[in-house]
Amino acid sequence: MEKTAYLVLQNGQVFQGKRFGADGEITGEIVFTTAMTGYLETLTDPSYYGQMVVQTFPAIGNYGVISADFESDSSHVKAYIVREWCQEPSNFRCEGTLDAFLKEKNIIGLYDVDTRELTKIIRREGVMNAKITDSAEKAQEIANELAACKICDAVQAVSCKEAAEYSAEDAKHKVVMMDFGTKACVVNELVNRGCTVVKVPYNTTAEQILAMAPNGVVLSNGPADPAENKQVIEQVAQLCKAGVPVFGISLGHQLLALAQGAETYKLKYGHRGANQPVKDIKNNKVFVTAQNHGYAVKADTLPSNAEVTYVNVNDGSCEGVKYNNIPAFSVQFNPEGLAGYCYDEFVSLMEGEH
Repeated sequence: MEKTAYLVLQNGQVFQGKRFGADGEITGEIVFTTAMTGYLETLTDPSYYGQMVVQTFPAIGNYGVISADFESDSSHVKAYIVREWCQEPSNFRCEGTLDAFLKEKNIIGLYDVDTRELTKIIRREGVMNAKITDSAEKAQEIANELAACKICDAVQAVSCKEAAEYSAEDAKHKVVMMDFGTKACVVNELVNRGCTVVKVPYNTTAEQILAMAPNGVVLSNGPADPAENKQVIEQVAQLCKAGVPVFGISLGHQLLALAQGAETYKLKYGHRGANQPVKDIKNNKVFVTAQNHGYAVKADTLPSNAEVTYVNVNDGSCEGVKYNNIPAFSVQFNPEGLAGYCYDEFVSLMEGEH
């Protein structure tokens, strides 16, 4: 039997929907993603830690659940909100339904929601907190309480607890990846290029990393406010001083900039989806990229040794930086969308082509 539930926004507005997935009440930061496909990658991306995810594409779940497409072993979203969910998926790789997956991962789902109107509100007023509840009788009281909610210790929650090695056949390079909530595709892209990857917890020190004698270091993607990770930023700064090649991705891009003295800021509603346009300034080309972040680097605070390499076509925000006095560069987007261009650049950097 369908159960009615309510989504109460921090601004006091209420949306009615129906439950699927796990039962219960939950509070989180509500964001939207514009991807038309890839809902499994979205649900298993650790960068969504603490967030309620709204899918702007109306029909979700039509190809079911495919574990080979997962970006991590778990799901860190607080809730999943869609217009329609498919109860009878059809795909030769399908292993189950979205409803069963959400129940297994204890993720609350809400469907039959006007996601178009909900997205318009977030775009107009910005990202805000929200709560899924069984009753909207005290909606204003709930809305007043939501302002105090904050995502804390996000990187600590999603980072690996111990080091893990992913070996490449005929390995040419050893890469240490600082795991702030990395996706499986990042490791796979590096391994496919002859890199043995050692994934280490977020709080691994620069001294410990350098003792592994890596050819390069990757700063992974991850969730929440980059400026909160003060100890990590200090370790990244030490890695830069040591002269080891560094490649930052998404959150790693922001942490690298902070380690070089730049500042970051929170975007109004972030960039989330698989269709985000990014311009390569040097080559005057536009790429369609996958992104998932709510913060950005303030380009005008970058040091003199840095140059912006990519910008977001929609809002002009910084999407990439190259550092000219150290072997380091970074991108805000998920680089697998560029057919490996950035990973190839990192390999070249490790081989001394800077």
